[in-house]
Amino acid sequence: MKKLKTIFFGTPDFSIPALETLFSHPNVEITKVISMPDRPSGRGKLLHSPPIIDYCKNNKIPFLQTENINQETDFIEQIKKDKVDLFIVLAFAQFLKNELLDIPLFGAFNIHTSLLPKYRGAAPIQYALLNHDKKTGVSIQKMVKKMDAGDIAYSLETPIFENEHGHSLYTRLKYLSAVSLFHFLDLLLNNSLHYEKQIEQNVSYAPSIKKDDGHIFFNSMNYFEITGKLKAFHPWPGIFVLMNGKRLKIFELEISAQKLSPGEIDISSGQLLVGCLDETFRIGTVQLEGKKKSSDTELLNGLQNYLKNGEQITFS
Repeated sequence: MKKLKTIFFGTPDFSIPALETLFSHPNVEITKVISMPDRPSGRGKLLHSPPIIDYCKNNKIPFLQTENINQETDFIEQIKKDKVDLFIVLAFAQFLKNELLDIPLFGAFNIHTSLLPKYRGAAPIQYALLNHDKKTGVSIQKMVKKMDAGDIAYSLETPIFENEHGHSLYTRLKYLSAVSLFHFLDLLLNNSLHYEKQIEQNVSYAPSIKKDDGHIFFNSMNYFEITGKLKAFHPWPGIFVLMNGKRLKIFELEISAQKLSPGEIDISSGQLLVGCLDETFRIGTVQLEGKKKSSDTELLNGLQNYLKNGEQITFS
């Protein structure tokens, strides 16, 4: 059987299992991997390659790094001549213009970590957790100019567990993406793909998460909203309040039997309790700006002198 000449587009570590699936597949020839340029990072701000490029270097896979693949005219002309069969895109962070999408014989396909048309956009994993969804999955859709709007060629569903958080779901979907790609390739090679159009009335969006999205307001938010953010934003950006003007990161919340009004704070038991719209929380594990991670009790012990002077703890 003729090998599929395939170009892979990806950047972060999330893309590596899918690239491994292509690299190890007996009926796939990776002709090029496309990724972002090296970036400065770390304390010394030294240049570091994207994880996907490190994988290419270690496995002698040809690659191209570019800020904008659409402007790489020589490369585009070359792959037109080479008669490439397939594009696979996963977490690439660039849009492909129509001229590129029209090149591969079998099409350009994007691997998206939601059950489309739900959660089109950059942060589907976080939005599934924000909304306390019971399930999510991976969709492989044939790319069109409109974001995440193409016909679905393959999808694979997975439950979201009760104690799931952003990091655990990210990790599971990273590998589920590779599994989905393997099944997709099998269907493609056997001419057995069946496409399903997305129903526009069911579309929802998952725009990028910003650091300040983790700001919690206990006086105006309910249990559903607060715990959704706690799960979705672990490990980044995390959730926080401003305690007397300083950022207090919150790592753990548990329901308290005590009943407090929204935004009301009680420290009389040596625990940090606060009411929201419909529940009362104990804020268990915290990190005050400039301090180490601690329990709420350790935090309050460290604030004893401050509190003895008659100061009150306030959240904003």
